[in-house]
Amino acid sequence: MYSSAKNPWLLIVLVALFFSSCKEEKFIPDVSKIKVEIKIKRFEQDLFQLDTTDIAAGLNQLREKYGAFFEEVYLRIMSDPSRPDAAPEEIIGEIIKNEQVRKLYDTCMLVYKDPRAIEQELSQMFKFYKYYLPERPAPEVVSYISEFSLGTFTYGDSLVGFSWEFFLGANDPHYDPAIFPNYIQRTMTRDYLLPKIAEAVAGNLVGDAGGNRLLDFMIQNGKTLYIKDLLLPETPDSIKLEYTAEQVKWVENNELEVWAHFLKENLLYSSKMRDIQKLINHSPVAPGGMPQEAPGRTANWLGWQIVKAYMKKFPDTTLEELLAERDAQAILDKSKYKPKR
Repeated sequence: MYSSAKNPWLLIVLVALFFSSCKEEKFIPDVSKIKVEIKIKRFEQDLFQLDTTDIAAGLNQLREKYGAFFEEVYLRIMSDPSRPDAAPEEIIGEIIKNEQVRKLYDTCMLVYKDPRAIEQELSQMFKFYKYYLPERPAPEVVSYISEFSLGTFTYGDSLVGFSWEFFLGANDPHYDPAIFPNYIQRTMTRDYLLPKIAEAVAGNLVGDAGGNRLLDFMIQNGKTLYIKDLLLPETPDSIKLEYTAEQVKWVENNELEVWAHFLKENLLYSSKMRDIQKLINHSPVAPGGMPQEAPGRTANWLGWQIVKAYMKKFPDTTLEELLAERDAQAILDKSKYKPKR
């Protein structure tokens, strides 16, 4: 028999096994029997296949097939604010005849020749959606090209959409660094397509912050991340958070220090939007006063930890009940949140 004292590698393995057994396993429900089949409605293909000699007839076809998306979403984002009276025929005609837009469309269709794998992943995602929200129907999914106007959107609970050009790859030449800095370009890949859709769906479910304090936004964004995690349970946290793996490790290893900083600087109850935006919006690093290694949007990550603590404290709480609890202070108090040391 080997002695652990004589065999340090055995000791290391035993210690690793001990800690791995102590680590709580993530619950991933079996959704194989839930029937959801997502087929992406390809608006961009129908749009660019219109007969340019009879755009009016084509518009009628788009209205009939796409309804509210065409009228309430696409035409609004693609309209020229300097020409508010431009007719839909004029707007659409200019889009489909524009050489640069057609090149962008061709690039998107080349990169995403076959959407079947994405449809399968979406179907799986919405099976989890139906598991946690059985009374809500899975929304339709529509794709489009928006000339970088709108990456993802939801229209009520019935429709979610995404724009292909936001997922062409981090080094795609269409991405102007002046508009899309490196830390944003890094997330403009296939890996982030589903998480971005999940974020739109989750954000629609959560709704507004319910207040103007940082704590209100922390819990709002924490709920959104919590739902993203439910919808994409096997997706790495780095992808869901849009962090690097090193940044995820940093927030996990410095949770107590980050929380102490928020308390020391009286940030939780601040309603100064300048302070709030720096902590909840995209940025390459956290704002001043925090270590250089701290990533942006640390408030959202802390909000996620608080929501997880709340749901662990009350394990019988349904997702609908979590969504119905709009009091951020109540969630914080009842969670008994204690950051890891």
